[in-house]
Amino acid sequence: MFVFVCAGCGAELTAPLSQVALPAHAHQTYGNGIQLPVLMEPGTFAVEPEPWEPPWRRWEKTDPDQAAARGIYAPVYALSYALSDGAPGAVVIAPGDTRGTVLVPEQRGGTCCGLDGADGPSMDCQACGLPVAGRIDDCSLWQVVWLAPDAVRCLPVEGADAGPLSWAELMAEGKGAPQFEPVTMWGSLSGVSHWWSWSPQWEAAAGRALAHLLAASQGRAVAVPDGLTAQVFQRALGALLPAGPPARRAVLAGPGLSAPDADAGILLVPSHPQTGEVWTPAAPAAPAALAAWDSLVSLPFGVWLRLVFPEPHLPVPAPGLMPDGVLRDDPPPPRAHHVFRIDWGVFRHTLARLPAVRSPWLLRETLKHPTPTHARGHLLMR
Repeated sequence: MFVFVCAGCGAELTAPLSQVALPAHAHQTYGNGIQLPVLMEPGTFAVEPEPWEPPWRRWEKTDPDQAAARGIYAPVYALSYALSDGAPGAVVIAPGDTRGTVLVPEQRGGTCCGLDGADGPSMDCQACGLPVAGRIDDCSLWQVVWLAPDAVRCLPVEGADAGPLSWAELMAEGKGAPQFEPVTMWGSLSGVSHWWSWSPQWEAAAGRALAHLLAASQGRAVAVPDGLTAQVFQRALGALLPAGPPARRAVLAGPGLSAPDADAGILLVPSHPQTGEVWTPAAPAAPAALAAWDSLVSLPFGVWLRLVFPEPHLPVPAPGLMPDGVLRDDPPPPRAHHVFRIDWGVFRHTLARLPAVRSPWLLRETLKHPTPTHARGHLLMR
């Protein structure tokens, strides 16, 4: 367990926290006027290794070699075409885990319905007045507090963490990420508007994974498993990659599953929700099989688990009585009425940070025409 304190006076600024992996949707912007919930679970924190704070620098004023040294290999078309010149290592926590801070509403940024962090830190240390954090709660953004890396220090506290769960324990816990969620807009003259949609977390996770799938494709078509996995990825892969054989085959692999076939060149595997560790297969009996699996593409564990074990959806309630001790909504929760849509902002952010993006075919097919036709309408909503 850790607590963060003010670098100026040492005052405690957070409750005791445990470190977890940075969510794939940490910087997601979703829809227009949408109410998004708190990003982090209470009692947890994550670290953003990249700079993600003001001051900003436009891409055309950035030397490509300097950008590559920072791990950015292609133009970044986001945040007004800008790169952050802030300090790396910002810490994200749930707003309810802050202690000893005061809000500075004048630092509201280019706000619409709340605070968006564009003006830098908007929370001061209550004891000494040092700017220590930025609160974000604007519409279409996840609600968070970002601790400024150069204004806080991380100290261990008594009470050791239980340690990360093993892969077997994660499988036994079976905590998958819901595919569909109710999406709510801020109130208007006509009242609160809400509908069921694909989860924003799924769209962000798929955007990150799609970038790695393209890099692993070697410019060839990629085929993913039928069912939910195809529903998530195949439309985008078909729009961005050439059609026809020979296609590279991507399969789901991970803890509790049998070893994938040797002809599967790409493995879709889980990343650990606490450590961020990517699951890797054990060495097979035939060394040639391990050599064939030359690409691992990771997904957040909760999303991966639902791809492997999709929740059944019954169009009508099942007949008969539920077993004792089993609770279920009746009828089942609604589903989205639109096809799955990749989060193209997360996709481009990830792709620009892969060295493979400088391959001529990938640069041409994805950055010059970054949005497949079927997704253009959705992108305009973001």
